[in-house]
Amino acid sequence: MYLNQSYFMDFLNEKEITWAGIDFTKAKLTRKSFSLPQEVLIHYMNAWNMMILSDQKKYNIRLSFRKPLMQYDLSMVTKKNKAIKTSNLLCDTINITDIMSDASVVEYISSLEFPKSTRFAIMVLTESFDDTTKMGSLWIVIAETTTSSTVLTENFMLNPGGFGTQNYWGRTFYNLFFDINKYAFTRWENSVKENINS
Repeated sequence: MYLNQSYFMDFLNEKEITWAGIDFTKAKLTRKSFSLPQEVLIHYMNAWNMMILSDQKKYNIRLSFRKPLMQYDLSMVTKKNKAIKTSNLLCDTINITDIMSDASVVEYISSLEFPKSTRFAIMVLTESFDDTTKMGSLWIVIAETTTSSTVLTENFMLNPGGFGTQNYWGRTFYNLFFDINKYAFTRWENSVKENINS
């Protein structure tokens, strides 16, 4: 986990933030489940992004991040996902060399142009959907939009579930926000408070 304490304290005090969507640029997908035409994979990427907008009660980002107000701007991730050559995402197995690190996520975030209607934005960077291990690897990112600086990033390994490709892997995003709401956000807050008091 990477956490910029000063930025995170500012983030805690902000009432309104932006949901910037799910980025698949760095993803690895097992060929067994995702050997599909380019347009079908792009369709799924759009569908996973849109399901969060269409069911904000189920995917309750405001509750998970303790924010009364949230804007939704998927323009950045929509453009990036559309430009992906999906053949580059496919592999037979997810290797340890494919795994991202805090440092590589921070470096990638610094290259992005976030919507700047709010100071802070939240996004998900999908690392892998692995049909062999039945596991999805997602990085949650809080970014400071004016500088493209990473406020916080942490990797979550999550189980899919349900029927059909869209719902099955879509479950990982539900589990992500559930985990943040119930456990991770409090842990992040306590980590900062402990550092301040020490």
